[in-house]
Amino acid sequence: MATRVLHRVSGGLGRAASSGARPAGRLVVWSRGFTTSVSRSGKDSWFKSLFVRKVDPRKDAHATLLTKNEESNLYKIQFHNVKPECLDAYNKLCEEVLPSIHADKYYPCELVGTWNTWYGEQDQAVHLWRYRGGYPALTEVMNKLKQNQEFTAYRKERGKMLMSRRNQLLLEFSFWNEPVPREGPNIYELRSYQLRPGTMIEWGNYWARAIRFRQHNSEAVGGFFSQIGNLYMVHHLWAYKDLQSREDTRNGAWQQEGWDEVVYYTVPLIQHMDSRIMIPTKASPLK
Repeated sequence: MATRVLHRVSGGLGRAASSGARPAGRLVVWSRGFTTSVSRSGKDSWFKSLFVRKVDPRKDAHATLLTKNEESNLYKIQFHNVKPECLDAYNKLCEEVLPSIHADKYYPCELVGTWNTWYGEQDQAVHLWRYRGGYPALTEVMNKLKQNQEFTAYRKERGKMLMSRRNQLLLEFSFWNEPVPREGPNIYELRSYQLRPGTMIEWGNYWARAIRFRQHNSEAVGGFFSQIGNLYMVHHLWAYKDLQSREDTRNGAWQQEGWDEVVYYTVPLIQHMDSRIMIPTKASPLK
């Protein structure tokens, strides 16, 4: 899309430049092979507005503007880097303990999904938890688990198998569906984006419109942004039948009018991005 836009712009501006006319008080700007004239003040020039999307300043927190306000779900994502020789034992240990916490109504939390990375960081386990009730629910679960001897023994045994671990607390975007259990077999892709500080609202504005391009095969599972941990981090979780299905679905999005614009304007908001292809474990509600 960017090429088409610049082609149309350069055509009109090139004709203006060939006439040799330069109104007084105008500044000639050369950019990527075409010429235009811009007001020296530059404040309201259409050339600037062509490349800059402005977001109205808000006094509310990002979390208030981007989440489902009628709900207060908090998510925790855990990344565990496991010793290669311990991965099978680690998975077996998790299968024995995590589902019991998920099923016990005493704990206001749910295991959304648990996976091993297939492509991306190797020998890594990823767990996604949901806490209905927000931070108070998280605190309640943590306090109760401290008194759970089985969980204490699990953490001690698990520690022997790990090389490192980290986590983030997340909120879900209002325009994404809430993750719900699904039948398999599926593979899952976790696409993580480190945004430039100050661009989260702009990202949300674009993706609120873009998500409709990615719903045709029910591939959209969940969309989240960080509150604690790495900040200005976005995670998009997708489900596919296999790698070829992923390729076909992603290519299909480019055939829809408007998808190219979303990509064109959101790419500059990203500092770093990463993709993991993950396989659900036996304990995962997302199969």
